[in-house]
Amino acid sequence: MAAHSLQVRAAAELELRRRKAKRYTVVGFVDPQKGHTHSLSNQSGQWNVTLEKPQMYMGAKLEKALVSKKRYIVLYGGRGSMKSLGGGDICLIDAKDNGTKTYFLREFQSSIESSVHSLLRDEIDRLEFEGFEVGAQTIKFGGEDVFKFAGLARNISSIKSSHGFGRYAVEEAEFLTNESIEKLTPTARNKPRKGLPLTDQQLKELEENDELDSVSMLFILNPQSAEDPISQRFLVPYQNELDRNGIYEDDLHLIIKINYTDNPWFKESGLEQDRQWWLKNADRTLYDHIWLAAYNDYIEGSIIRAEWFDACIDAHKVLGFEPSGAKIAAHDVSDTGNDTKGYAMRYGSVFMDIQEKTDGDGNEGGHWAAGLANSHGVDYFTWDGDGMGCLLNEQMSHDFKDKPTKIVMFKGSESPDNPDAIYNPALKSPISNQAKIKDALKNKRAQYYAELRDRVYRTYLAVVKGEYHDPDTLISFDSSIALLSKLRAELCRMPIKPNGAGKIELYTKPEMKTKFNFPSPNLGDSVMMSMRFIKPNVKKPYIPQPMGSMGIKR
Repeated sequence: MAAHSLQVRAAAELELRRRKAKRYTVVGFVDPQKGHTHSLSNQSGQWNVTLEKPQMYMGAKLEKALVSKKRYIVLYGGRGSMKSLGGGDICLIDAKDNGTKTYFLREFQSSIESSVHSLLRDEIDRLEFEGFEVGAQTIKFGGEDVFKFAGLARNISSIKSSHGFGRYAVEEAEFLTNESIEKLTPTARNKPRKGLPLTDQQLKELEENDELDSVSMLFILNPQSAEDPISQRFLVPYQNELDRNGIYEDDLHLIIKINYTDNPWFKESGLEQDRQWWLKNADRTLYDHIWLAAYNDYIEGSIIRAEWFDACIDAHKVLGFEPSGAKIAAHDVSDTGNDTKGYAMRYGSVFMDIQEKTDGDGNEGGHWAAGLANSHGVDYFTWDGDGMGCLLNEQMSHDFKDKPTKIVMFKGSESPDNPDAIYNPALKSPISNQAKIKDALKNKRAQYYAELRDRVYRTYLAVVKGEYHDPDTLISFDSSIALLSKLRAELCRMPIKPNGAGKIELYTKPEMKTKFNFPSPNLGDSVMMSMRFIKPNVKKPYIPQPMGSMGIKR
């Protein structure tokens, strides 16, 4: 009983300190074009519209993040977007108004200086928030620690057993590993209650009335690749809606894309001249990543540049041509393990379907791809025959039995097709001065990645530069394909390998894994293999010949 009395008294004293520190924060929201639009006040954890004078202002794009009680809140954006500042302000307000404790994390934190401690300290001073006590390594409110700081990589076990935090906030979340995400996300759980379990009806009523003390996780990042764990978990599945609306929301998630264009104070930041320099002088892919939160699929020496790829999305609709010609499908094989199985189908110059299969062995993947190809009624089908793909020859023959589809195994390690033909012949240059395919390209894999690259680049010239090119020599990816961001990451991070003979050569899949830590480009290789067109089987009609012409004497 004595201990209980002490707890009650301590809670009362903390509540009194909060009230003296002007507990209820009034936030004004500012739109970059419209200015101050409205204000909200936080009273007992509930945000309501108010006419009171704001104690602080916040960009309008952050309003949903401030008032949300979703389990996962993600703020992602480029430089000058105020995502880190806004995320820190949200945690400060919650600590000040509701006593919410936040565990600030990042993948690597060598010292308190590498945490957001200094950002929070500066914000407390700027906003003139009373009641906070800032120490060298701590921040308290009303005499109680409200923030803790740690790196995940070296502290994951202790963080898993942490409790008493209403929020976990992860800065620079683009660097999180799969292990950190898998171990961190179950850590955020609601505090245990005293008494019997709630009934479904009681739980529903608490949720509807916002009376359930829920724990949330706030991730702040500028994404690197679409292949990174954080992108795969929180961005890629909702990419289409995020690209359209800049926000995605469901019962579990609130994901907000926020850039410098959403920051009403950006002109005052001193960053505009810096942004202009990047726009004029840097690679456009790198600019888009740094300033607009695009995936950073730039790699020096890549055979395909990201801005070229972007021009190919719905290029047939932009340029006004319809899919026509042969239907060609390709399958990149993999067995059980981490690599996915790829499938791509193009109708003439337009890719209509690109899919992956994440489970099953090589044989199951082969049946899956053949089933898709048959459903698409393709004229030509190929699959990767290097490695275990050579075992599928008999299986593919059976899967395409009695079908008009011509099937041919693709072996990227073999010498190029048509080796003595001129590579990309130039009309105004003597033939004797032009390189043959066998002199320019190492193997079939290099040959058809070069063909893919040429089509992508011509499409970029047609869409962006306004040059005319025959649609049959272009390439278009229909925007209905869900895996475009993953395909972009694979194709635009496909570096050319130095070759002592001066030929175009690409790193093999094992080499890409070892040298760059890139996953197997199974979608990219499927698209590449479909560039190898072989004339489909066509049954010639029987035409009776005059008996004399057949050498038969009457």
